[in-house]
Amino acid sequence: MRQKLILYGMAFTAVTPVCAQQTAQGKATPDHPNIIFILADDLGYEDLHCYGNKYIQTPNIDRLAATGLRFTESYAGSGISSPSRCSLMTGKNTGKTRIRDNQCPVGGLRGVKINLRGDTTYNHRANLLPQDTTIATVLSAGGYRTCLVNKWHLDGYDPTASPNHRGFDEFYGWTISTTRSNGDYFYYPNYRFHGDSLITISANEHDAHVRHNTEISTDDAIAFINREKDHPFFLYLAYDAPHEPYHIDDTSWYDDENWDANTKRYAALVTHMDYNIGRLLGAVHALGLADNTLIIFASDNGAAVMSPRATLHCGGNLRGTKGQLYEGGIKVPLIVNQPGKVPVGTVDNIVYFPDFMPTLAALTGSERFLPHGIDGMNILPLFYGRQVDTDHRMLYWEFTGKQRAARQGDWKCVTVKPNRPLELYNIKEDPNETTNLADKYPEMVKKFDKAMRKAHFPSENWPLPGEKYYPKKK
Repeated sequence: MRQKLILYGMAFTAVTPVCAQQTAQGKATPDHPNIIFILADDLGYEDLHCYGNKYIQTPNIDRLAATGLRFTESYAGSGISSPSRCSLMTGKNTGKTRIRDNQCPVGGLRGVKINLRGDTTYNHRANLLPQDTTIATVLSAGGYRTCLVNKWHLDGYDPTASPNHRGFDEFYGWTISTTRSNGDYFYYPNYRFHGDSLITISANEHDAHVRHNTEISTDDAIAFINREKDHPFFLYLAYDAPHEPYHIDDTSWYDDENWDANTKRYAALVTHMDYNIGRLLGAVHALGLADNTLIIFASDNGAAVMSPRATLHCGGNLRGTKGQLYEGGIKVPLIVNQPGKVPVGTVDNIVYFPDFMPTLAALTGSERFLPHGIDGMNILPLFYGRQVDTDHRMLYWEFTGKQRAARQGDWKCVTVKPNRPLELYNIKEDPNETTNLADKYPEMVKKFDKAMRKAHFPSENWPLPGEKYYPKKK
């Protein structure tokens, strides 16, 4: 496997695009490209070699960064999966989104959760509703074929809220309502959705570990781009890796390391994902689509608490982890690449997940289909080496009634406990949030507090005492 990974890395640099700009009506061009958005799951800001990690091998992702743009001040939509992905898909921050946490205290649908110990609990989850506009809705209206592969996490426990009912033309993956949370489903599944049909992965029946989910997902992604190579497409490939449980049988990249088995498996999950990204990129080149395809890579939130932070330096020195609104929970890698269009370098503008909806709408000429009330801004000029002021606006996050955070320019206000005072940090000078300056600049804290309260909108699923929920106008 290690040898294969190196060979794919060589192929990725050596392949010369064989396809000149396609100008025929209905086909992608460098100025009207296909879009492949690759999302890792629980990958920390410094878990990639190109972001400073010295232990985990990621040659294909590193090459995307080396031949494209690497963003250094990029933020997810939240500190955990469902609200972060909701923010990405809807262009709204978590003070306004439909889904603001993985579980909701009011409403939603009741479902079963089985933890890693096998304990069964019941909880409620909210889901995207038909009236919620997604990126896929916008791009489909603009003439793009859209496909989500693998993890959606916005269906709650409602089987009718799967991605193919929320704007995507095609869906291959799993939903919350059908998953087992006891381990193997994530990485060696024996069933999987193709649209509304639940199919069997016969090779993995009876708990056999034959086909890893990262490989299955990559196969589905490659099949989609082969089918749609003559039409503009938006592929959202949302891997599970390296989310726990850390299940992968092949750890050959790291068998010589003096690490425990769990650490080897975590690193192997990341490297195995990188290897499969190399497969996907190889298919793009082989089809002659490289010049006409924009590649975006990011993670849905920061590194998990159970990741091998001490050994592999997951998340780097950033304070906090997944589930918190400190930098370690929401700051994520972001890489953008398109040969001949996206320049090589780094970008230090402050950007976050709600920006992708207006940005991809602008790229595809679909702005007229954007909904009202989104919080993101069009950052497309940054992708092509032009400047745009992103630091003037305030970025906002919340876990309703529990945590809230905002960033504007160099400054960030945050609290990760209910009813606790806001903390203030100069992120430019103190990126690891070590020195709380709230007492030194109380007026700045008051201004942040006022703006943050204004950014919060009541929610029927996450009500606060004394609030009344009023449906927002579209």
